[in-house]
Amino acid sequence: MTLEELKTIVIVGAGTMGTGIAQMSAMAGYNTILYDIADASIDKALASIGKNIDGGIKRNKIKAEDKEPILARIQRSTDSYDLKGDFIIEAILENAEIKVDLFKKLASFNRPDTIFASNTSSIPITEIAAKVPNPGRVVGMHFFNPAHIMKLVEVISGAATEPAVAQLTLDLAIKMGKKAVMAKDSPGFIVNRVARHFYVESLKTLEEQVADFETIDALMENNGFRMGPFKLMDLIGIDTNFAVTKSMYQSFFNEAKFRPSRIQQQKVDAGHLGKKSGKGFYDYSES
Repeated sequence: MTLEELKTIVIVGAGTMGTGIAQMSAMAGYNTILYDIADASIDKALASIGKNIDGGIKRNKIKAEDKEPILARIQRSTDSYDLKGDFIIEAILENAEIKVDLFKKLASFNRPDTIFASNTSSIPITEIAAKVPNPGRVVGMHFFNPAHIMKLVEVISGAATEPAVAQLTLDLAIKMGKKAVMAKDSPGFIVNRVARHFYVESLKTLEEQVADFETIDALMENNGFRMGPFKLMDLIGIDTNFAVTKSMYQSFFNEAKFRPSRIQQQKVDAGHLGKKSGKGFYDYSES
């Protein structure tokens, strides 16, 4: 398959990441199917996309007359058997078993050359692809949050990924306006392997009561970071961030430097997941 032959992109998962990816797909001119098991999640995603586009219009990044055509390219679905396309991107839970089960189901009614891309931020692509029919078409396509703004996309080749599939994925990311880089298959790939300690060490500092989370955020921001680690965890979702840390900890055979935090575990158990739940390290109930 060539980039010119690619017509329909399917996004599985209408959460924060799936929403941004669907927007980029539609803005790049592709027929886009946005799937989620809950209608309410799709409603929220489409409202968010409309708001994002309005913001782009105000900043002269998007033409006002392009808004309706972009939205018209997005088809909503809660029926998994609608998920037939040329290129499928999953943006679901950071759980290898769930991702594998999804791709195995999709393989049963999609073409053998339909590309399966995972937006995983830490799970090795080789691990996912090994249990999926035609593993050569499985590739990593890791966007960063918020996906409609952040430029970077990591394209990850597993042991079986065909070079042509990786190249097409790279070309697609570039067409979406991204700065794409090729990465080899390793837990956390490039960015999360390096950045994991931005969160882990900040949480250790909090656990040891060296400083409170507001102070840690302020110090990091005053040293040049656009957002402190606790604000960023709230934006990403504390549950998502915690799942990535656990995945990397397991992938590195429980190496101490990747140990998950008890504080994060407690936040997840309490349902304090960040902005999406109205409360995380910070309170968003009135925002």
